[in-house]
Amino acid sequence: MIGQQPIGALAGVVISSVSHEGLRVLVNGKPARLAIVTDDGQVVASGDQVAREAEAVAVNAYRGFLQGKGFLKVLSKPIIPG
Repeated sequence: MIGQQPIGALAGVVISSVSHEGLRVLVNGKPARLAIVTDDGQVVASGDQVAREAEAVAVNAYRGFLQGKGFLKVLSKPIIPG
C-alpha cells in the first residue's frame, strides 16, 4: 500500500482534498455530497459531516501507519445529527 494508489475508477466523479479544506466531491463538474447509504438504500447521513468523518478516519489510520503501530484499525464514532 505504500506509493501512489490508483484513482479515477468512478466515471465523472472527482474527489479531492486540501489539508485546510477537507474532502470535496464533484460529479460532472458540479458540487456533490458524500453519503452513508445502507445496503437497502437508506441514506443514514450525508454532507460535510460525513466528509469530515471520512477524512479524519483516513488521516488517523495513516498516522498510525507512520507511527509503526502494529494494529492499523481506526474506528469512527457514531455520527450524532446536529
